[in-house]
Amino acid sequence: MLNLCSNGFGSLGSPWAFKQYGESGIPVSELFPHVATCVDDLAVIRSMYAEFSEHTNGNYFLHTGHGLQGRPSMGAWVTYGLGSENQNLPGFVVLDGGLIPPGGLDNFTNGFLPATYQGSIFHAGDKPLANIQRAEKTEALQKGKLDFVRRMDKRLMARMGPVDAIESAIANHELAYRMQVTVPDLADLSGETEATKKLYGLDAKYEHTRSYAVQCLLARRLVERGVRFIELTCPKVAADRWDQHGGLKVGHELNALAVDQPIAGLLKDLKSRGLLDETLVIWAGEFGRTPFSQGKNGRDHNPFGFSIWLAGAGIKGGTVYGATDEYGYKAVENRVSIHDLHATILHLLGVDHTRLTYRFSGRDIRLTDVYGNLIKSVLA
Repeated sequence: MLNLCSNGFGSLGSPWAFKQYGESGIPVSELFPHVATCVDDLAVIRSMYAEFSEHTNGNYFLHTGHGLQGRPSMGAWVTYGLGSENQNLPGFVVLDGGLIPPGGLDNFTNGFLPATYQGSIFHAGDKPLANIQRAEKTEALQKGKLDFVRRMDKRLMARMGPVDAIESAIANHELAYRMQVTVPDLADLSGETEATKKLYGLDAKYEHTRSYAVQCLLARRLVERGVRFIELTCPKVAADRWDQHGGLKVGHELNALAVDQPIAGLLKDLKSRGLLDETLVIWAGEFGRTPFSQGKNGRDHNPFGFSIWLAGAGIKGGTVYGATDEYGYKAVENRVSIHDLHATILHLLGVDHTRLTYRFSGRDIRLTDVYGNLIKSVLA
């Protein structure tokens, strides 16, 4: 086992042992004993690099392919390109585990795409959305109000012509009405078997494991209902979200304890139901951490070399691609940019990233801008 230590060069050794798992023999930290059992379904990319070392710009870059706010989120691009199979739920759903990424809701914005493609935030708990139950005493009273609003909308549109903001607001109001039926059914987990709940960790001792387990189980239920793009945010544990400038050991252990079993449960559940082959699962952050210490027991931001993993939907499981230098500081072998990642994600969803464009500000803009190459070695 490697011990937490600082040597003369200021490097910070890992306080956790790594062990090889599965037929592929991919090394996994003891922080993730449950995810380790799924390693043969994962493609691990060890040579990611990004353009920003600050959280807000880094998150914009990861989510939108651009380091400044205002561009469409990847989820908006995907729903714009592919639509959604379920007309009673949003095509792009964000399951808020307690911590919205730095940069806020602009990580999930539609940008210059029509407003119907923006992400919808579902909160943790029995009521993911406010006002999901009607305020009117009877369904007839509510229907009467909605019919009146619909007539007023038609008059306004006849007078003003097509206006995206108005059309999107009308579409969102109509969707909200339909969601009063679909969302309570989505959030009702009483029909799930005890074995399934246990698989995700709904019976775990740690409260944040239980809360994230609910989010992962809701994600599977959204997949089953045809929702096109789902993002889960970090749970709010008693340490910062994987951002351990100090207290690395305690912080990472709390964060890993919260997500390890639920993520493994989601992967195994999707696979057992035949859904993993058509569902792409991505575990990623905006950058990594330095191999040298910050203070006595922390690490600073490192966009020069970090790891992510993908699973399902045409991914070659049991694969490791790329490498950093011997210190884990900079990607040196088969370097992969955020644009490359976006191009590959769209490819796995059946979309050519060079052809998914939207005319704005005098040019055809795309998620990958003018960049992006497929990571062919991780494709099945």
